[in-house]
Amino acid sequence: MLSMRDCLDYCDLTDDEVALIAEFEGIPDVMAGQVLCGLVQSDEGVQLLARWLQELIEYADATGMQEKAARARAGFARFSISYNLTH
Repeated sequence: MLSMRDCLDYCDLTDDEVALIAEFEGIPDVMAGQVLCGLVQSDEGVQLLARWLQELIEYADATGMQEKAARARAGFARFSISYNLTH
């Protein structure tokens, strides 16, 4: 059985990125990690995850959560490089 760390290492996501998505989607971190690891298995899933990160940035900006917006931007930038996304 894979641990959460194994799963995150496999899909190249950080704990912080998972925590941001989990909080934004209102689900536990463990569940978010499992969903996100499944998403990165397909191009469509990668695009969906990128869209979630962009929505999180927009929401954080709109609600004045500058620190969260900065963390989400950093996560999106790293994710974009890891998965060769174009903006």
